[in-house]
Parts: sequence; structure tokens; C-alpha cells
Amino acid sequence: MIPRAILSRFTIFKRPNVLLRRNVPSRRHLVAAPKAGDGPLLERRADRELPDINTNSWLRTVPIFLLIVGASTIAIFNYQKSSSSVVSSTLYALRTSPRAREILGDEIYFKHKMPWIWGHINQMHGKIDIKFSVKGGTGEGVMRFRSQRKTRMGYFETLEWSLETPNGQIVSLLDSQGLDPFQDSELNKGASQRSIDSAPS
Repeated sequence: MIPRAILSRFTIFKRPNVLLRRNVPSRRHLVAAPKAGDGPLLERRADRELPDINTNSWLRTVPIFLLIVGASTIAIFNYQKSSSSVVSSTLYALRTSPRAREILGDEIYFKHKMPWIWGHINQMHGKIDIKFSVKGGTGEGVMRFRSQRKTRMGYFETLEWSLETPNGQIVSLLDSQGLDPFQDSELNKGASQRSIDSAPS
């Protein structure tokens, strides 16, 4: 017979292996992921496989998303230009211009409900060059306005203010005597204020 002390040592050495064998998790087969047309899932299982990711949908949706973001950005910048004081001043001057009223008639306003302002408005650097479509009671056309400020403390000088008719004729709306109709408009209020601030007290 084997002594009891030897048996106890043998069981001590064998016991960790038994514990490790008990802690080994049992292997379970994964359940296949649901497919299209399988119907709703009635239970949640932790051993269910994840469905495959369809990468082709990203190739279609990403360009559409970028296109929407780009169009929205352009629309926001156009709205800022259409609501600026420059566009408001030129549109008001167009309504009060006798020459423009002869061509367009009364009730002069934007041609479209959502006007598109072509060109740029950069009052900080003293450069304005815009054009947009207008219409009146008897006609329509495209108004163009160009103005420039040569010095930092100077006034804006109108280089062009014209109206292009549908037949391609360009009519200048500036005074024949050379008077600038925008000399006292919103464009030069900032310059007037700067001149007052810089004047010696």
C-alpha cells in the first residue's frame, strides 16, 4: 500500500490542474447573423455573429453628403451678400433712378424670389464688384455695380453702375455730370466716421 503522506502530496500537485481544468470555458458555436428577410429577432444572444458591413453604401452617401454641405455653404454666403448694405443701397438707388425707371418701370425689385448675387463684396479691402437680376413693371435686366476705395481712410468711388437689358444693351446709370450717387450712402458712412475720429480735437 502507498503511504498516506505520499498520497496527500500527490493530490496537492494535481489539484491546480483540476482547478485550471474547471476554469477553462466551454467552446460554443456562434449563431449565424440574421439575413435580409429572416424577420424580427425574438431573443438576444451573446453568441450571435455580427452582420457584415456594406461598404458600398458609404461610397454612395459620402459624395451626396459633401454635395449638400457645399451647396449649403454657398447658399449661406449668397444670403449674406443679398442682405448686405451694399445690395440694399444699390437696389434703392435703382428704384429712384429716372433712367432705370424708364427701362424697368415701377416696382423695381429682385427678379427672383431667392436672388443670386454674383461677384464679391470686400469692404475691408475696398473692392466691390457685384451684379444681380432685377425686374420692374415693364422690363427686366441685370444691374452691375463696381466701386473701389483707393486709400484706407478714403471714400468709395463708383467705377461702374449700369443696367444690361435682355437684348444686350448696357445703359450707364451714372450722372452725366460725374456726380457719384453713392457718395452719401451706407458705403461711405464708415469712412466719414473714421475721418471724424482721426480729426484733431
